[in-house]
Amino acid sequence: MAVIEQDLVQAQEFAPQPLLLFSEGASTQLLRMMREKDLNSDEYALRVFVAGGGCSGLQYGMTFDDEVREGDTEFVANDLRVLVDHVSAVYLAGSTVDYVDSLMGGGFKIDNPNSAGGCGCGKSFRSKEEGGEGAAASNAGGCGSCGGH
Repeated sequence: MAVIEQDLVQAQEFAPQPLLLFSEGASTQLLRMMREKDLNSDEYALRVFVAGGGCSGLQYGMTFDDEVREGDTEFVANDLRVLVDHVSAVYLAGSTVDYVDSLMGGGFKIDNPNSAGGCGCGKSFRSKEEGGEGAAASNAGGCGSCGGH
């Protein structure tokens, strides 16, 4: 029994990893957007989600939300409150959200280890869990919005 207790103590020493990581740039941009929309960060949070659609089968979404729903994971990243529903959490676990500003304009980029591939637009992806490895390659044409056709 002492061995089991020792293993439990060792397991508790590791801090749990956040569901999503946000770069400083992404958090700063999102907090700026909240201020521009006059949204109080004590009342509103960023909701990150995955929905069906897009040229690769699934697409990312982000919105500001003032309602925490049953099953949501709630956490703070660089002073930004974040909400993720339990279904989206499966697809987003371990992802990193960044804000990229270039000559072509700025936008959010999600680096998702659960993605088997996606469109060149970066807004849709195919999940590894749903057998996307081979299917992603056959969908390499892209969507109309990214010029991949």
